[in-house]
Amino acid sequence: MVAITTCRQKAVAAAFRAVILGAPASGKGTVSERIVKTFGITHLSSGDKLRFHIANNTELGKTVKSYLERGSLVPDETMISLIGKEIENLGDANWLLDGFPRTIMQAQKLQALYPINVVLNLVVPYSRILERVKNRWVHLPSGRVYNIGFNDPKVAGKDDVTGEDLCQREDDKPEIVQKRLDDYAKSTEPVISYYRQQHILRDFHGNTTDEIWPSIRKCVAEFVS
Repeated sequence: MVAITTCRQKAVAAAFRAVILGAPASGKGTVSERIVKTFGITHLSSGDKLRFHIANNTELGKTVKSYLERGSLVPDETMISLIGKEIENLGDANWLLDGFPRTIMQAQKLQALYPINVVLNLVVPYSRILERVKNRWVHLPSGRVYNIGFNDPKVAGKDDVTGEDLCQREDDKPEIVQKRLDDYAKSTEPVISYYRQQHILRDFHGNTTDEIWPSIRKCVAEFVS
């Protein structure tokens, strides 16, 4: 049984400006891929952008790496600057933000500079997520994720695109995942509350991506023809 909050709000100036939220292993990556494939929307992942800058040893990458090596969070202003530049480069294109915002300040600044039309919030039971990560395999170079049982690779143990080996991440251990889920709930609840107060948050409840995808597709279709 899938419970949803109907997506009714129309986009401003024919632009789809959206944020996708969801706990670790909730299916954000898979949902984002389907949105991109179905509607031709640009997917902006803050994690991908940070990894790009670190890998290419840019000035921003050096700054971000220094914070991460100290176990510190990347400051709000640094993240806002990074994402803002990426959004500016997209012009009038439709886009979906993943991994940003993570704090109230980031959410408020984003809304002031680039108003969001809708926030897609994936609500998956934590018990289901813990079960899911036991079967999760990753292609580390690209970040593509596969889940045995509902998002299987075409060839067992191999990435669909490159054919390279998949592996299981160290941080997918149950005790580590539980801590990440607890941290996510604590840090993201204020952001969820903020967007709910803005009347742009849409909740999608379900156990699997296949369950919630039809409702998400219908929601996005109201903004993008």
